[in-house]
Amino acid sequence: MKNKTIFLAAGLRTPFTRVDGGLAGRDAITMSAPVMQAMAAKVRGRIDVAAWGTVIPNLGWSNLAREAWLEAKLDPTVPTFSVVMQCSTSMVAAFNVAGVVAHGGAELGMAGGVESMSHVQMGLTPRLSDSFRKIARARSWKARSAAIGEVKPRDVRIQVQAIANRATGKSMGQHSDETAYEWKIARADQDALALEGHRRAVAAQKRGFFDDLIVSVDGVSKDAFPRAETSLEALAKLPPAFDRERGTATAGNSSPLTDGAAGVWVASEEGLARLPASTPRARLVDYELAAIDLYSEGLLMAPAYAIPRLLARNGLRYDDIALWEIHEAFSAQILYQLAALDSPAFLKEKARVEADLGKVPRDRLNPNGGSVALGHPFGATGARILSQALKELSKLPRGSKAIVSICADGGVGSVALLEV
Repeated sequence: MKNKTIFLAAGLRTPFTRVDGGLAGRDAITMSAPVMQAMAAKVRGRIDVAAWGTVIPNLGWSNLAREAWLEAKLDPTVPTFSVVMQCSTSMVAAFNVAGVVAHGGAELGMAGGVESMSHVQMGLTPRLSDSFRKIARARSWKARSAAIGEVKPRDVRIQVQAIANRATGKSMGQHSDETAYEWKIARADQDALALEGHRRAVAAQKRGFFDDLIVSVDGVSKDAFPRAETSLEALAKLPPAFDRERGTATAGNSSPLTDGAAGVWVASEEGLARLPASTPRARLVDYELAAIDLYSEGLLMAPAYAIPRLLARNGLRYDDIALWEIHEAFSAQILYQLAALDSPAFLKEKARVEADLGKVPRDRLNPNGGSVALGHPFGATGARILSQALKELSKLPRGSKAIVSICADGGVGSVALLEV
């Protein structure tokens, strides 16, 4: 960030809907296009660069960002590239664009992501794909027969993408349950956090907080997941969703499978002038990427390493942060990350941070709901949570700071430090 001051500005997103719900008629490209179009319509002048990403791959394209940009019928001379870092995808897209703006001559960039969980493509196994390629390339019936003869019965099956870590074979829910057990996170505390998230999301909907952050798509203009009628009693009745014996993650305190797309702006001071003056914005002070050893540490614990390092590097303590936006893949995940952040022993022995950072102020956390209540389209959550933080931060006094944090599959995570 040496060359220019970098700002993030709130973008737009689709409503977040259930799988096979209101956005099920769109794939990742056609779901992204209306968000890109609506954001571009606000710009006076040029968008210099764009990065977009999705977690679930598709055989129909490789550079999703470019295909969505062209689908949106935007300026084809704008460089567009794709990014993927699991649930951190669109936040890392913003960091990538920030680098281009800071050092590459651009002034205004769009970053974001998408997930179409209603359209998870199935495919052939690699060995069967290889066999079909050999059969297609055979130049004689004899060669073709030989290639067909090489096909083994065990390879003749459809390969389905699993929501599980490839290295461990466990789902995110299984990993989170293990970490919750290790940190002694009670089921009742998880349900209480989930309930509070729904209450805050419903309240935010009622007062119109999301109205200028959401673009209506296919007649849908409201997130599908916030539940005004849920209660601790209802949440307590739900069975464990992953570990049936000692698990505490349920359908009620875990983020749901979700369709949605979201974008955020990245700009220099010159680039900000191309956006409406009312667009919430904040300076990107610093950011941190982290990774943990997923064989010996909780899979979703990377932010607990990244946050203290980021704050210590900037001479800040937890109480210096006016707003905390932490992605809530599971309610337990927020609680064990907070427990780690509050632990001097963890900071010293694991994060290698010697400073006394204090305790994370719980009353400043996710004031408009988290991913359990709002939904979690993997590739879109980073842009959603950044835009939400930017809007909330814009209401606070000058100099107020925010931490925006996301954990991701693979034992990685990303954190941004913002200042209004």
